[in-house]
Amino acid sequence: MTNTQFYITNFLNHIKLQKGDSSHTLRAYKNDLEEFFNFAKVEPEKVEPIVIRGFISEQILKGKSKTTVARKLSTLRSFFSYLYSEGFIKINPAKVVSSVKTKRAIPKFLTVDDAFKLVEAPSEDKFTVQRDRAILELFYSSGIRVSELCGLNLEDLDLKEGLIKVRGKGKKERIVPVGQKAKEALKKYLAIRQILRIKKKLSLDETPLFINNRGQRISDRQVRRIVEKYARFIGVLEKIGPHTLRHTFASHLLMEGADLRVIQELLGHASLSTTQIYTHVDLKHLIEVYDKSHPLSKEDK
Repeated sequence: MTNTQFYITNFLNHIKLQKGDSSHTLRAYKNDLEEFFNFAKVEPEKVEPIVIRGFISEQILKGKSKTTVARKLSTLRSFFSYLYSEGFIKINPAKVVSSVKTKRAIPKFLTVDDAFKLVEAPSEDKFTVQRDRAILELFYSSGIRVSELCGLNLEDLDLKEGLIKVRGKGKKERIVPVGQKAKEALKKYLAIRQILRIKKKLSLDETPLFINNRGQRISDRQVRRIVEKYARFIGVLEKIGPHTLRHTFASHLLMEGADLRVIQELLGHASLSTTQIYTHVDLKHLIEVYDKSHPLSKEDK
């Protein structure tokens, strides 16, 4: 194992333990770092700021979006900051590299009608279908991340009170309310899940809330496929995923007058500035409604 491989492995283990990032995020970190060192052709101890700037410039010349380039730079900053804090390097070369200015994109979200159609699409009385319905209802009802949904255990669910305990980024726990429709879907799913447990002779120690046909904890990739499958079923042409439902949850709350700090708490955002992107969504929605509804907004024909 080279020094570079050793450092990358240790960094990813550190991120996993300290921040509890999903496997999807860890793969992205790994890919970014491997791509950088394939470009740099030097060990981490010999990387200088000019090498990082050269990598960033090459990414831009390749036509990568500013958001992607900014993410790669963020990965490098985290990596070299870790090496510096652990004493592996004497100088952090990424510290003096300027940020990539990006225009913050307004999140995509579903209309209320499409959101209702999506969560109601799974309707058969089968284990996988009832599970899928519960997953979609819970996403729209709570706005949790896909990694948080996959990490839920049976004991995290309190149907009587309509609450779930969610472990978010950095292993921070928060309590999130669950709506009536999601509660009903979860009750049906749990009943059919119990039948599967008895049929498959699954151990009582099997605590994942959402499982596959083999009784194993469902993966984030499987959940993404579920969302994509039912989105296509209801005729949504653009690509959506679990994060679209998270955006939909937040956007619809704001449109109905929910306080931004309440939405911040529900989403598990560390900073209010992260949540404020939804004010742009609401403003866009208000303008669209105004243009369609106000008589003076229409041009004379």
